[in-house]
Amino acid sequence: MQAVLKLTKYLKPYMAFAILAPLMMLVEVGMDLIQPTILQHIIDEGIAKDNTPYILKMFALMIGAAILGLIGGVGCSIYASRAAVNFATDIRHDLYETITYFSNSSKDKFTLGKLITNLTSDVEMLQRALTMLLKIFVRGPMLFIGAVIFVFITARELFSILLFVVPILAVSVYFFTMISGKLFHKVQKVVDIVNTKVQENLAGIRVIKAYNRKKHQIEGFADANTQLMKRNITADQIIGILMPLTMFVVNMGIIAALWLGAIKVDNGSIQVGVILAFINYLMMVMNGLMSSSMVLVQLARAMPSAERIVHVLEATTEVKNPVQPVQQEIEGDVSFDNVTFSYNKDTEPVLKNISFTARAGQTVGIIGMTGSGKSTLVKMIPRLFDADEGSVTIDGIPLQQYDIQLLRESIGFSPQKATLFSKTIAENIRYGDQQATDIQVEESLRAACASEFVDKLPAGTAHRLTQGATNLSGGQKQRLAMARAFIRKPAILILDDVTSAVDSISEKNIQRAIQTQFTESTKIIVASKISSIRHADQILVLDDGMIVAAGTHEELLKTSELYQQIVQTQAEKGGTLNE
Repeated sequence: MQAVLKLTKYLKPYMAFAILAPLMMLVEVGMDLIQPTILQHIIDEGIAKDNTPYILKMFALMIGAAILGLIGGVGCSIYASRAAVNFATDIRHDLYETITYFSNSSKDKFTLGKLITNLTSDVEMLQRALTMLLKIFVRGPMLFIGAVIFVFITARELFSILLFVVPILAVSVYFFTMISGKLFHKVQKVVDIVNTKVQENLAGIRVIKAYNRKKHQIEGFADANTQLMKRNITADQIIGILMPLTMFVVNMGIIAALWLGAIKVDNGSIQVGVILAFINYLMMVMNGLMSSSMVLVQLARAMPSAERIVHVLEATTEVKNPVQPVQQEIEGDVSFDNVTFSYNKDTEPVLKNISFTARAGQTVGIIGMTGSGKSTLVKMIPRLFDADEGSVTIDGIPLQQYDIQLLRESIGFSPQKATLFSKTIAENIRYGDQQATDIQVEESLRAACASEFVDKLPAGTAHRLTQGATNLSGGQKQRLAMARAFIRKPAILILDDVTSAVDSISEKNIQRAIQTQFTESTKIIVASKISSIRHADQILVLDDGMIVAAGTHEELLKTSELYQQIVQTQAEKGGTLNE
């Protein structure tokens, strides 16, 4: 319940809609409640006494009440929808914004499948619950209370029947609502599992096909899907029992009303119209309780969604913007001082006592065995992670003191896995600089040796990429990702093994472009090939998360056994140093 109260702030801007909707519903309920009474008068005062003018007058009154009820119902629907849709839209916006600020560890904690569920079905569940709350939850109780009052006023002789019917209906609604809430909470957990499996399978579809594991993955999904089916069936069956049960109780009440009414009509204590009015009001009592139960069930289903959404919104990320951030322009001196970092605090650190300095304009190469921590090291510079121990500084100022936006705008980062979006090539390149001109886009493509294939496309830079850029090769994606980093003309340029899928001629041209066009930028290049970094001012050799050697290419050939092994291995495999 606390989670729901915390989310009410999103309804405040639309409070006018949230107030008007119930008021309009009260008009509809009021008109519905007087209909049976009008019908009673038509039968007892009009038809029974053959009073045609009275009948016509009552018919006109009934039509007028129906029109007013229609206006009230339509108005309620319009205002309730406006309040609920805007409420859900604002929550979804804040959820998405919160998720974009998550660190990698936060995303791992919640899982992508769960976060997708939060943004889609959880928000949709809250929207539906609010709509029902503003419409049906006003109608249900008011219809129930109003029907009971009208029976007491107009058909008091049959009121004793309600004393039997209403408690049974109320207990049934309460019992089934409580059970359904617990069941739908379990359903939501399985939905997370299904979404996670879908996300993983679609992201890894190529690996699944390459290893011929489609059948295995389909079976794994089928198990989760079957579990979801079973829990949904259980929940729906429990809810499904409620309607027949309430109808049975109401039918017993109708039978009792007809039997008792027949006796009282026979002895002249009531008229026939009273019986018909009572039956109508009895149906309204049932409808009121059923409507209320539907809302309570929806609220019970929405409670877990609200809790999950608040959990995400209130989650704290390890990487936070300082209260009074440094706003000075970054020149590019990067320094690591005894930096230690681990993804999981219970495991061995990925980086151990890393210390080095890169001066503005210098080129620093990083090489090492797979899993030595190269990518993790460079990801710390744009503060994708914060060090567990030690410090990382730029221009002598700790990263944590910089405004995150300013820091990242000063860095051109091309990750190991090239991530492109389902937009045009030009739009992907301008992701690095939204104000870039067409000429600047072309220059960055040439620097990354990407223009050679982009120019051959029928639409050129207007060529639209598919999701995941599956209509490009790995090397083409890497070159576009580099062009996106180049267009920023950043103070710090980070290239994380971006030429692994690039041919040697293109690699040499890219290196030449970096050396000539980014003379003032600090260049930190992670590489798996010696040829990519041999001309660096400083090369760091990593092994098991530690810097085991540092120096120029020539120095390391003399002093580092591991570096010598890497050079020899690549030479044996036909590698070249690109002299």
